[in-house]
Amino acid sequence: MGNRLQPLVARRAMRALREDPDDTAQAIRVISALSGNSGERLFKRFKGTAGGQKILRDKQDLFELMRDTDRLRAMPEGSLGRAIGDWYAIEEISAQGLADASEAAFSEGGPRRETGLDADEELFGTRLRDLHDVFHVVTGYERDLLGESAVLAFTIPQTRNPGIAYLVLDALVHSGWNSTEGKLMREAFRRGRSCEWLVDQDWETLFEQPLDEVRQKLGVGEPPVYEQMRSEGAPVLT
Repeated sequence: MGNRLQPLVARRAMRALREDPDDTAQAIRVISALSGNSGERLFKRFKGTAGGQKILRDKQDLFELMRDTDRLRAMPEGSLGRAIGDWYAIEEISAQGLADASEAAFSEGGPRRETGLDADEELFGTRLRDLHDVFHVVTGYERDLLGESAVLAFTIPQTRNPGIAYLVLDALVHSGWNSTEGKLMREAFRRGRSCEWLVDQDWETLFEQPLDEVRQKLGVGEPPVYEQMRSEGAPVLT
């Protein structure tokens, strides 16, 4: 699952992302181009845990569940799954949309796609992609510009991906270390470092449980209160 760093690809994608912060495919290009061998290391850690082994053994497909918004919104009131389904509806997005953006990221001009992956590696990669949306809802960082930077900061200690770290560092440089935005991102990093490792959790089961209990069980903490910075292309919240 390893790959070489592609700084020129990352630079072009970063330039395009600054012009259109809603272009998720460009963000994925930056991350993929600078990931190096972090994905391989993360997969080795995942398959070395009891939780990861169960997910691989049972072929748990998180994507199939997350793209079934009717099923998510039919889950109990207050549950994590219901919260994700409602969040998708409010933000006018879907798990399929993230999958499509990921596919677009590897189109012409994008980073080279990893080849030779076996079924377990493919399942893990898809699951890791979809955990981005799960992290949004579990942490309480919304899909505004500041919330996206914060959830990425939260993800750094969870995945140790240098591409993600680069995006967060760029946001910190532009916003200021001690700015309101910078403080939120730094707090998000601390939350990601102090909570349980979330990559190998049985999210399919956790989706049915109350969101507040999931946060407490995993040590994520209460969602933050902050003023959102909505981009021009984001839905207007009422």
